[in-house]
Amino acid sequence: MVVPYKHEPFTDFSVEENKQLMLDALKKVEAELGKEYPLIIGGERITTEDKIVSVNPANKSEIVGYVSKANKELAEKAMKVADETFQNYWRTSDPKMRADILFRAAAIVRRRKHEFSALLIKEGGKPWNEADADTAEAIDFLEYYGRQMLKLKDGMPVNSRPIEHNRFDYIPLGVGLVISPWNFLFAIMAGTTVAAMVTGNTVLLKPASATPVIAYKFMEVLEEAGMPAGVVNYIPGPGSEVGDYLVDHPRTRFVSFTGSREVGLRIFERAAKVHPGQLWLKRTILEMGGKDTIVVDKEADLELAAQSIVKSAFGFAGQKCSACSRAVIHEDVYDQVKDRVVELTKELTVGDPTENKFVGPVIDQGSYDKIMKYIEIGKEEGTLLVGGTGDDSKGWFVHPTVIADLDPKARIMQEEIFGPVVGLTKAKDFTEAIEIANNTEFGLTGAVITNNREHLEQARRDFHVGNLYFNRGCTGAIVGYQPFGGFNMSGTDSKAGGPDYLIQHMQGKTTSEAL
Repeated sequence: MVVPYKHEPFTDFSVEENKQLMLDALKKVEAELGKEYPLIIGGERITTEDKIVSVNPANKSEIVGYVSKANKELAEKAMKVADETFQNYWRTSDPKMRADILFRAAAIVRRRKHEFSALLIKEGGKPWNEADADTAEAIDFLEYYGRQMLKLKDGMPVNSRPIEHNRFDYIPLGVGLVISPWNFLFAIMAGTTVAAMVTGNTVLLKPASATPVIAYKFMEVLEEAGMPAGVVNYIPGPGSEVGDYLVDHPRTRFVSFTGSREVGLRIFERAAKVHPGQLWLKRTILEMGGKDTIVVDKEADLELAAQSIVKSAFGFAGQKCSACSRAVIHEDVYDQVKDRVVELTKELTVGDPTENKFVGPVIDQGSYDKIMKYIEIGKEEGTLLVGGTGDDSKGWFVHPTVIADLDPKARIMQEEIFGPVVGLTKAKDFTEAIEIANNTEFGLTGAVITNNREHLEQARRDFHVGNLYFNRGCTGAIVGYQPFGGFNMSGTDSKAGGPDYLIQHMQGKTTSEAL
């Protein structure tokens, strides 16, 4: 019997023992920096001359690893292996066995929890708490999806008649291409991979080029947990070559993607085209961007409001699709909240996350340059209250930035920046605040801070986002507790970590037997 699901607890690093465990884990990871990592296709390790160089974004001279880079020929080899593995074995494998692989993988990661978190600190630039939460979420996905598969393995009940017996079962789709992001480099990569795998599909895993080492380490975990060769194939490589080739491939059955709006729409469009030899309409599971709003009512705990804005905006340097990038504040309390947000922002520590600073680096030079350009735009559109500076001499650091007095239609209030920048604007009443909150093309997360019950119910009805939070920040969804996914240009609302997620990787089949 499988015990009921509970999410993995977070580590309290104020406890000296836990702090020392993390320091020891960082030393272990540092001893392995600069290693080379091969591709894994059908269990075979393949080394290529061309390499992806993974660097520490807090210290760009520090090489995390050299990872072999797939090309079109190797992508085709991986597709053939995945297709054959699906057809010959994996699609008919026992769902309980597949779930057991996830449960064992969760146990392996749990035993090495701080080691994985230390790698996230180095490869992803994550502060300690953010890295710990990322690792915990990876464990949660393994535990939760294993249990969900056990619930779905016998299908769903349907009615029968005296003349017939009817069944409704779920069967896997085929070969899935999983394109994972760099921001939740462990949790989302692991969750999207095992969701496809545990449902009986085979997987081509193409992790983000900025963070491929953690994906290799996870492949080792799956192998240790008993995953057969060819079920998940590790093929990091350029999206323009490997990604496009496999999205277009006639044997690709579905694409699971997490990343930007621009790339997501490109995948959506390409996947819609039927290529010669293709027998199906490809399914897409897309998680894209956000422009997430915290609404502060005049009847609110203003300290809670300010704390929620700052933590949601600047945790992991704002590099979350759920991050608060705008706050809409009732005009009666606007100045109070604005001033407190500035005070709290000035208290934040910025620096190398190895030293457990609250705000670490952004991921790379491209992100740094983009964020700094948006800050210049923000200076023209509103009032710069704090931050606005950066330093890319050693790593890619942007100081937490607050820009106030913005027009709701300003670019800073409309476009996804994906960095530590938050815009503030005011609303004359709660209804206008909700209207402003809904005025972007996105619809991922949002939060409302108010003690007015009618306004909470109004927001529940009218605030058009996939994940809405009351009297708390707008980040930090937990697997199995807050299924995650958004509306409009935020994606297909796939609700990762929820009861419907695995079904998107399967198709329903009705059988009816005459009696």
